[in-house]
Amino acid sequence: MSQAEMFDIWDREGRRIGTASRQEAHERGLWHRTFQCWIYGKDDGGGTCLLFQLRHAGKDTFPGLLDISCAGHLLAGETAADGVRELAEELGIEAAFAELTPCGVYEAVQELANGWIDREFCHVFVLERSLPLAAYRLQPEEVAGLYRVKLADVERMLDGEDISVSGVALRPDGTLADDTRSVNARHFVPHDRAYYGMVLKTLAGLGVAD
Repeated sequence: MSQAEMFDIWDREGRRIGTASRQEAHERGLWHRTFQCWIYGKDDGGGTCLLFQLRHAGKDTFPGLLDISCAGHLLAGETAADGVRELAEELGIEAAFAELTPCGVYEAVQELANGWIDREFCHVFVLERSLPLAAYRLQPEEVAGLYRVKLADVERMLDGEDISVSGVALRPDGTLADDTRSVNARHFVPHDRAYYGMVLKTLAGLGVAD
């Protein structure tokens, strides 16, 4: 990740109007595009879970918080289909774009800790993968762990309840250790209920139940 990465810049109506660096896009609150993919699968009890990644403590935005399974900015000239590279880079899994199910494009505006404004057209997808967590190969400078969260617990978290999540955390030596923790909404990157609703509605349309 570099603040010099170049993004396509869009107006509020989704028309491309130029390019800017990552830093300029965030400093000036310019609209740019991201790829976001939620991985879902069954836990040991047969319930459906969403996979959350634990962001590295050194990230420039929302360090140390739980977030989307895999996400990244689309660089200048890239389309949403190019975003599948993030799955390989962050999680070490290969997927064809045709395997992903689109949820839609979500407009997200967030104020960053340094006072910058992040305005994104988020191209959101879901992907079914029922892999053991130890099978993922994490990008250590980006991802510090992976945790499965039951769909019902996602709703409980949004309601402000404490929930328990189990997963794996990256050790300093690069190996993964089992980890269980109690978390609530403040431990997650803030996404509003409408955003999660879009993802859960897509899963319901696929016949995925709790």
